[in-house]
Amino acid sequence: EQRLLQSVFGQLGAKVEVVNIYGLTEISDINILGPIRAADVGQPITVGTPLQNNRVYILDAFDQPQPIGIAGEVCVSGESVSRGYLFRPELTAERFVVCPFEDGQIMVRTGDLGRWRDDGTVEILGRIDHQVKVRGFRIETAEIEHALAQHPQVGECVVVAREDAKGDKRLVAYVVENREPGTKNLEDSTDPGSRSPGGHPVLGSADLRQHVGAQLPDYMVPSAFVLLDALPKTPSGKIDRKALPAPELEQSAQAATFVAPRTPTEELLAGIWALLLELPQVSIHANFFELGGHSLLATRVVSRLRDTFAIELPLRALFEAPTIATLARQIDRAQRERAGSDWARALPPLTAQPRPAEVPLSFAQQRLWLLDRIAPDSAGYNISAAVRLHGPLDEAALSASFTALIARHEVLRTTFVTTHGGQSQQIIGRPEQHQLTVVDLQQHDAANREAEVQARAQAEAAQPFDLSHGPLLRTSLLRLQPDLHVLLLTMHHIISDGWSIGVLIGELAAHYRAILSHNAALEQTPVSPELPSLLLQYADYALWQRAWLRDELLAEQLSYWQRQFEPLPPVLALPTDRPRPPI
Repeated sequence: EQRLLQSVFGQLGAKVEVVNIYGLTEISDINILGPIRAADVGQPITVGTPLQNNRVYILDAFDQPQPIGIAGEVCVSGESVSRGYLFRPELTAERFVVCPFEDGQIMVRTGDLGRWRDDGTVEILGRIDHQVKVRGFRIETAEIEHALAQHPQVGECVVVAREDAKGDKRLVAYVVENREPGTKNLEDSTDPGSRSPGGHPVLGSADLRQHVGAQLPDYMVPSAFVLLDALPKTPSGKIDRKALPAPELEQSAQAATFVAPRTPTEELLAGIWALLLELPQVSIHANFFELGGHSLLATRVVSRLRDTFAIELPLRALFEAPTIATLARQIDRAQRERAGSDWARALPPLTAQPRPAEVPLSFAQQRLWLLDRIAPDSAGYNISAAVRLHGPLDEAALSASFTALIARHEVLRTTFVTTHGGQSQQIIGRPEQHQLTVVDLQQHDAANREAEVQARAQAEAAQPFDLSHGPLLRTSLLRLQPDLHVLLLTMHHIISDGWSIGVLIGELAAHYRAILSHNAALEQTPVSPELPSLLLQYADYALWQRAWLRDELLAEQLSYWQRQFEPLPPVLALPTDRPRPPI
């Protein structure tokens, strides 16, 4: 787009006005139109504003309007919308739907990804057909392509999700640049003065990664960037995504310039990286993200650093120092600071604690308890998951597995009550046999069955908890076929978090295997040999935190944050959907 506009204005002069037109085959006339002037070159190109008798909506997956600047599907209604596709009833039903904002009016889903700009114009970002799910995030690759295309040295580009190794799905960006031909991974150059034989600056993966990261969240930054002489095309001129080559393994390039660890810190770091990235060795100058690292693995690295070096580094530290050499310097500096810190000397060891009559809440639990008091019937802090189970299922053994799981973790059988001293945790003793709610949906046909699963999952996730009575873990089993079930899990955030869902499901499977393999009576659930004994419960952490963070240490922390907020007004003037209440 940008190069085309530069060519037009360069040949015809700056006074020429270019009109950008957005029209659909499904609509009998132009829908959106807007002028582009020479001064607009280099800025995001919009398609203008809707014409008379056309209504444009930018909607999310639930047909709710998106705010300014947030991407969604472009949908159009109006007098010019056609009746559908000839002899294509299924496609007509999918694309031509009743507009949720106009009585009886038909709206066409364009399949285009767009967003409103604050001047009332519409910016088209690409197609939504290539939405992918990577590491739990739903990602519109068109948004990444749009961000990449803003780089002055990038010509054509396309982003796909690849799974070249089983279980390792990652985003890969393919970029066309006007320089020497060939297909290879982009050279990593941080030297702004580097130039190709043609005299152009060398476009490096680090440069592109930084460019995309400045516009999009970390999970949308591609793991690999591949330079192509041209993108493969189908006979109709569309990008042939299946013909895109697999990216060369970055570690093969790193092996040629391998630099071994020089210090104990670098050696420990290299071991952690090699373990998590599943590599035989890692050079101290290798980039974590170019070796296949991503935000989820970065979280695990930070956790290992905490255990190995007894320091707290924020997740952004790895993004700012993505090589062993640079990260080791940050670790050494943090250890020196910790050695002279009063906080480090005051930090007691985390061990099992004697249980008082009233077990306090951790600070995190106290925040959630307060939010529940403000809105007691809210499901906003529910954590839900749905797991599809294939194959024969012993429902009684599954129920017994939940019983074993709840017996193992005190927090799963904890309620939260108000006492004279404030709030406290009430830990219930060994639970009775867990009752798994089973719903048989086999009588429904396939389409209605899936719709019922979705409806029940949404209803379950939207049902609030009573923190003072519990239980704060609910389970339902939907029987779709004799060998196909969906397990619904819902917990309140005060007893769990998103990361812990994976732990819960893994332990549940271990208990289930133990019960089946021992063929034990369900009331005598065996302990799974796969699970080590728990030395600590969450209540131990709450007691440890309260015993440590108090008196002068707590006052010091509160004073710090009070000073940070002193220059700010008492109430932030943020745009809200509803007026702020007087109290």
